[in-house]
Amino acid sequence: MNYLKTEISDVWIIEPKVFADSRGYFMEAFKEAEFKEHVGDIDFVQDNESCSTKGVLRGLHYQLAPFSQAKLVRVIKGSVLDVAVDLRTGSPTFGKHVAVELTEGNKRQLFVPRGFAHGFQVLSDEAVFMYKVDNLYTPAAERSVRYDDPKINVQWRQFDGLEAVLSEKDRNAPFLKDSEINFTY
Repeated sequence: MNYLKTEISDVWIIEPKVFADSRGYFMEAFKEAEFKEHVGDIDFVQDNESCSTKGVLRGLHYQLAPFSQAKLVRVIKGSVLDVAVDLRTGSPTFGKHVAVELTEGNKRQLFVPRGFAHGFQVLSDEAVFMYKVDNLYTPAAERSVRYDDPKINVQWRQFDGLEAVLSEKDRNAPFLKDSEINFTY
């Protein structure tokens, strides 16, 4: 696998080696020893999967410490614009983001460390999205930052005649300046 650094330290793009022939393909999606060597010692405890249709925008979500989650995300079917936002107080990249297109074709993965908000927008007719997390979901610790916060300035994709499909929670999430954050760099 190739581990590619991004503009924000600790966020990684991971490109698996894909072996394809007339029968299809084979790839290693996760290899613990290699992951630890490049990213660190992360103990993933749960795999999650979601399916969404074109234009759905999920995020920007996080859980307060000590319930925060590191995530390793990828697309099984379709394509998404995947976003990680640095929420670590004192970080030189606080409020900045990394945006990466993850597709079933490029098979890229994004590692989102603890202390980051995460979200994605579906670009294809349908997307099946998978993510490994290192901490269990804790509803009382769940928080969101507004997806269209001008301070973060994510360049979400525009679709002719199609509004972003958001949950009520995401549509009404607070802006970064009003968000409850307890992460330190």
